[in-house]
Amino acid sequence: MERKGGGQSVAWNGEDIYRKHAEGVYRYLFSLCGEADTAEELTQETFCQALKGLGTFRGDCTPGSWLCAIAKRLWYKELERRRRTVPLEDESLSHLTAPDDPAAELELRDDRNALYRAMRGLSPETREVLSLRLAGEFSFREIGEILGRTEVWARVRFYRGKEELMRKLGGKERHG
Repeated sequence: MERKGGGQSVAWNGEDIYRKHAEGVYRYLFSLCGEADTAEELTQETFCQALKGLGTFRGDCTPGSWLCAIAKRLWYKELERRRRTVPLEDESLSHLTAPDDPAAELELRDDRNALYRAMRGLSPETREVLSLRLAGEFSFREIGEILGRTEVWARVRFYRGKEELMRKLGGKERHG
């Protein structure tokens, strides 16, 4: 099946689409929820809904942007279901490899916690733009599409957010 629109032609082979976009969708969802299991489950549901709703893809954005918009809606539904926000806990980052050196491991954990606290201090929109760009590796154009904004808005929000994040982290003393 082929979808055309907005000057794009996309061949829709479910396996190819999954292989190409699953990691980015997963990283985006993980950046939103902070839980590997939830991100994995929502990634699978995103692709199921995308295949069911293939007829709704107009082709005026990239498939990755469309998939992340679906993923975002699913995450909001999950939040509604839980009726509370999901805190990022140290256990959710346990899959990340840490150095064998206990001092380095402690410093890594402290850095992660400082980054988490600084990110929580940003506006939700700014956090989302930073997450899409850094964790999802989306272009500014794609971020604008996902969030229903312009590429310029996404670019400006990212750079201002990055500056604010650096200011928040700037007071943290670094060792080494």
